[in-house]
Amino acid sequence: MVGIVLISHSDGLAAEAAELARRICGTDVPVAAAGGTDDGGIGTSLDKVAAAIDKVDQGDGVVLIPDLGSSVLTARLLEAPGAVVIADVPFVEGAISAAVAAGCGTPLDGVLAAAEEARTIRKM
Repeated sequence: MVGIVLISHSDGLAAEAAELARRICGTDVPVAAAGGTDDGGIGTSLDKVAAAIDKVDQGDGVVLIPDLGSSVLTARLLEAPGAVVIADVPFVEGAISAAVAAGCGTPLDGVLAAAEEARTIRKM
C-alpha cells in the first residue's frame, strides 16, 4: 500500500490532519505526520520527514504532502522518482484524497493523481 507523509510547520496541524485522513478513509492506510522542528518549534525537520517516510514505506511508494514554504524544500530533499513523490495540493483535501486512493490499493501514480485532483474540487 502507498504511504502518505504530511509535512507541516506545526506538529499539531500535521498530527490532526493525519488523524482526520485515517478516520475518513476508514482503513489502515499508512499515514504519518512530520510537523515542527526537532525541538518542538514551528518549522520543518529533515530528520522527522525521513523517519516518517521510513515508517509508512511498505514498498509501494510514498506521497509527501507539504503545507508551504520550507516544508516543500524539505520534501524535495527526500524526493526519489518512482518511490517518494511530492503532491502539490491543498494540505487537508489532498491528504484525504490520497488516503482514500491508497486505501483502495491504488498504485503510487494513481494516489498522486487522486491527491492532485483535490486542487480542482470546489466547496460550493
